[in-house]
Amino acid sequence: MEKTIKINGMMCPHCERHVKEALEAIDGVETATPSHTANNAVLTLSADVPDKTLKAAVEAAGYQWAE
Repeated sequence: MEKTIKINGMMCPHCERHVKEALEAIDGVETATPSHTANNAVLTLSADVPDKTLKAAVEAAGYQWAE
């Protein structure tokens, strides 16, 4: 299953790496491909992961969850 989430605050590839590591640490997230230019991340999920779990990981990494 693929899911796209919006993220604010990423400015460079270094930021993308932080978000990628935070999201891929979640059970059920197989891959995360963040883009600082598109302000989003495309996730490949192996299980249903609640948005609140994804949001917590993004915010813990220092970025803003965008609705």
